[in-house]
This record gives sequence, structure tokens and C-alpha cells, in this order.
Amino acid sequence: MDHEALLRRAIGIADRARAAGNHPFGALLVTADGRVAAEAENTVVTGHDVTGHAETNLVSIASQRFEPEELAAMTLVTSCEPCAMCSGAIHWAGIGAVVYGLSEEGLLAMTGDDPANPTLALPCRTVLAAGRRGVEVTGPLLEDEARASHEGFWHPPA
Repeated sequence: MDHEALLRRAIGIADRARAAGNHPFGALLVTADGRVAAEAENTVVTGHDVTGHAETNLVSIASQRFEPEELAAMTLVTSCEPCAMCSGAIHWAGIGAVVYGLSEEGLLAMTGDDPANPTLALPCRTVLAAGRRGVEVTGPLLEDEARASHEGFWHPPA
């Protein structure tokens, strides 16, 4: 699986979300053979839904389309490290692996106390490790490229 090419596609989805007026996050679901099975972008602003993160939107799509056995063999690729809420959704969906670009720590350095990103400083590895099944986590990768989607979007850190 070409993690870098897939991350670049997720970053492109994040750019599309930003262009649509949403927060710059994008995610896609990849089969074991590297085929993109679904994708989703953040819709928090346009959907008037604080849970409309790219990963939760993708989990909703995926859980309706695929059987649990299929999801267990898939990888969720996302432009930024999944937050605690999204990590929980990934766990509950039974997705087998996560690959992410920009770390939560790197994102927090950009957003500071911006009320639009009231982050929980809780790494996805910590959340996913608390579950009863293993979820393979790879990241951060291509942080500079993933960070570019967020430049100038958030209020400067306080």
C-alpha cells in the first residue's frame, strides 16, 4: 500500500473541504489491495454538525456499505491524526488500520486556543489501544504537506 500517495489524496480531500467552507480535513478508506473504497471530507460548518469530522463521516458511510469482516481488513487514511471522537468511531466500526498525516500535536501548535478546534490532547494510539482489538496505527507522515492545508485557516495560537 502506497501510504504517501494515499495521504496526498486525503490531503486533497482536506483542501476540497476547506474550499467548501469547512475545516480542512479529509479521509479515505482503502481495501487490503490498495483500492479506495470510500472517501469523505469534513462537513462541520456546512452540515451544522460538530460531529461532522472527515473520519466520522467516512465511518458512517463505511459501516453502511461494508460488512465487519471487510472493515477489519481496511485502512482509514486521513490527513490529520484522528481526534478522540474519531478514534472511538474507528474502533466501533472495526476498521483494522489507520494512517495519518499531521499529528494532533502539530495541529494544536497551529490552532492554539481557536474555539473552532477545541482539541482533546489525546493521541489516537492511546484511544485505540484502550479497545479490545488491535488497530494498527501509522503516522505521522508527510506532516509538512498535511500542514499546508491548515496554513492561514485557524486563528494564530495565543
